[in-house]
Amino acid sequence: MMADFLLELFSEEIPARMQRQAAADLARLFAAEIAGAGLKAEGIETFVTPRRLALIARGLPAETDAVSEELKGPRTSAPPQALEGFLRKTGLTREQLEERGDVFFAVIAKPGRKTADVLAEAVPAVVRAFPWPKSMRWGAASLSTESLRWVRPLKGIVALFGGEVVPLEIAGVASGRTTLGHRFLSSGAIEIADADDYAAKLRAAHVIVSSEERAEIIAQGARRLAADAGLALVEDAALAEENAGLTEWPVPLLGHFDPAFLDVPPEVIQLTAAKNQKYFVCRDTGGKLAPAFVCTANIVASDGGASIVAGNRKVLAARLSDARFFWEQDKKKSLESHAEKLSEIVFHEKLGTVADKVDRVAKLARWLVEEGIVSASPLPFRGGAGGGAAPQTPSSTNPSTPHPNPSPEGEGQTRSSLADLAEQAARLCKADLTTGMVGEFPELQGLMGGYYAREEGLDPQIAAAIRDHYKPVGQGDEVPTAPVTVAVSLADKLDTLLAFFDIGELPTGSKDPFALRRAALAIINLVLNNNLRILTDAPIEFWLGQSDPSQKLSDPQIERRKLITIALDFLLERLAVQQREKGVRHDFVQASRRWEARDDGRLDRVAARANALSAFLGADDGANLLAGYKRAANILKAEAKKGSLPVTPAQAGAHGAVGMDSGLRRKDEGGADAPAYPPEPAEAALIAALAAAAPKAEAAVADEDFEGAMAALALLRAPIDAFFETVTVNDADPARRAFRLALLERVRAAVHRVADFSRIEG
Repeated sequence: MMADFLLELFSEEIPARMQRQAAADLARLFAAEIAGAGLKAEGIETFVTPRRLALIARGLPAETDAVSEELKGPRTSAPPQALEGFLRKTGLTREQLEERGDVFFAVIAKPGRKTADVLAEAVPAVVRAFPWPKSMRWGAASLSTESLRWVRPLKGIVALFGGEVVPLEIAGVASGRTTLGHRFLSSGAIEIADADDYAAKLRAAHVIVSSEERAEIIAQGARRLAADAGLALVEDAALAEENAGLTEWPVPLLGHFDPAFLDVPPEVIQLTAAKNQKYFVCRDTGGKLAPAFVCTANIVASDGGASIVAGNRKVLAARLSDARFFWEQDKKKSLESHAEKLSEIVFHEKLGTVADKVDRVAKLARWLVEEGIVSASPLPFRGGAGGGAAPQTPSSTNPSTPHPNPSPEGEGQTRSSLADLAEQAARLCKADLTTGMVGEFPELQGLMGGYYAREEGLDPQIAAAIRDHYKPVGQGDEVPTAPVTVAVSLADKLDTLLAFFDIGELPTGSKDPFALRRAALAIINLVLNNNLRILTDAPIEFWLGQSDPSQKLSDPQIERRKLITIALDFLLERLAVQQREKGVRHDFVQASRRWEARDDGRLDRVAARANALSAFLGADDGANLLAGYKRAANILKAEAKKGSLPVTPAQAGAHGAVGMDSGLRRKDEGGADAPAYPPEPAEAALIAALAAAAPKAEAAVADEDFEGAMAALALLRAPIDAFFETVTVNDADPARRAFRLALLERVRAAVHRVADFSRIEG
């Protein structure tokens, strides 16, 4: 007979930020604990509210099955003391052990147990092992370090298996079937019959146990209130979840604040409302921020919530007054004046101050423009090779874009003027770190700098670059396309990556304290989305040259000249990760890099080639050509081990470099290599196909037309198949054998001019 188990751990308020993970931890720990006794639930549901953490395990048997446990013991030749210790551990005698070879084994039979007894032991173990980020002790027992720790004082336990109480006790709190409803809207104990009526009984007591349902009630209610007022809610799923973690019976309420506060940047108002007060904000029909907010009460008020809204309005007004004070005070000084204080902020103990970083970034940003890597007329975006979000056009109705960029920004400017703007923007990009507003709201760094630059009357391109130079922050974030912004953003992230690599602070395993993987992905997205044809070693060379080695405390294991290789390898590995998320296999990226020295640092070429390779090998022509290539490569590999290859790969890659010792002679007509003997039809067909395909593929690669290069290789598919079906490569005639091996080597060389197929798996 199967039954369900209900567990509720009732306590004082659980912080909203801990609730989601707590529900997951409860399910994980409980499942692991009962599994040790041979139990597995058909399904586990979890519930969490501010005052309770609950679980329902569906479909548990009344008793556990009998099981046997096998323990490996010492060797039969081990000292007597080792055997005696093993016997004490198992509780068996020497005669009860089994000898398997030269090792003792103990087989311990465990009879079945009542599931209620297993649960009575499992729950206290789960509670004591619970991994709260922060927990506390309470009461007289807290004088001992052995006392129970829980997120907040534990007040009650409901433990019911099939409608019967599972007797257990944790730190003086005994289990039962009663719990409490809403703190204000319910009174008295609530008796739970079994797992099936838990949610319904609590709903009747004004407690919605599902956090997802509470979040949906909040989101829908806020949306409806805004719509009824002729407004649009600024959606925020995380804020709805947080409010769900603060309420057991959520009641959204609409309020208004003084429109005079709208002089403050809209992001400041939204962040003040959401971060400090957990309020939603609204937009008017024109898309601008409206002087309205939605708060979430945890009670059904007799006055319809008027008093609650009035109180929240006063608190929000105080918060917005503080924000307006910071806004007005910060504007009294220029960004250049704010930037002077950057020398007082340490960037890293081995890398100097933020002012030192800004100086490096400014020089690198200017260099990127002066070298033409970033220009006022960027090449068209190649969507197939890019990553992150596609270029976006700012909107004046979006609060996060206070001053739209000209489109296209920077068009018609000289390289010199663009370089001046990039350097000036870079020197001011971190200035807002010293402002009062960013000190209060670090999330607004960059954004506030853009606002202050606009208020100061600086060039809009400088303001936009300051505002957006942190972008892209993560995969899917908007990627800047304005040239000044691209130069500053790219320089900032390159400097971060290179500076930390220079002092030996490389990411290891899952540890990446300086977010260098994220910086590398941002560099890749900036390069690909803006089609920057940049040899990555060039800016690294410049960075090494313009930085003062005497100020570096480099790891002695990392020579500074090796920084180019280290950084490039790291970027290419991150490129493989980024492309894999787009559906391009890791080995396709590996096959698209480092077969030609001049391509080592061209991230855009590697990405474009990997995408073309992925499409090509996904079709029949590509898959069959790969099979033929691998067959040829295996033959050549075997012959190379014997030392019997007629030509080297280098010779095969050079047209006309194969000598007569390989059985070749130069044709008078057509200029193609041909055997000194009459070739078989399939052999002649492959010679002709190679003569046609190899130059086309090489020309396409030179033009960076990788799809065209793959199409040229496709011409080899059928001739290679026919060659292997009808031609004997290792012919008894030495001349025939030599020519055919040389021909396969030339096929491999032609393929390698497009991509390194030897790195492709499968």
